[in-house]
Amino acid sequence: MPTILVIHGPNLNLLGTREPEVYGKETLKDINSSLTKAAKEAGVSINFFQSNHEGEIVDKIQKTIKKVDLIILNPGGLTHSSVCIRDALLSTKIPCIEVHLSNIFKREEFRKKSMISDIAVGTITGFGSNSYLLGLAAAIDFLKTK
Repeated sequence: MPTILVIHGPNLNLLGTREPEVYGKETLKDINSSLTKAAKEAGVSINFFQSNHEGEIVDKIQKTIKKVDLIILNPGGLTHSSVCIRDALLSTKIPCIEVHLSNIFKREEFRKKSMISDIAVGTITGFGSNSYLLGLAAAIDFLKTK
């Protein structure tokens, strides 16, 4: 059974209360529950990790070598600055799908550059919590063709 790891970056633990006009009213628990249900229906294993610390995310990526088949990553604010997360993904060679709740290309200028997009299998942005479900569907499709 394929295993997918979902990594939620900084401040995503505050979903539901953090700028709901930008990020929606669903909590991280709500998103994880929806993903768990969809993964079960698709016959894939799914695990979750959230951290507000760049180094912890890098450590988690490194520890997943040969344990997960794909990472769905919402790097949050680290999207625009983390060479470390980028290097961890490149070093482990674990395929990654980048997701964002908001459309980063419709936001402030500094948010329009991602350190991850060009090394990801693909990027899904701007569909609220559905970005994660679309990312999971893309991950399942990618793993079937792998």
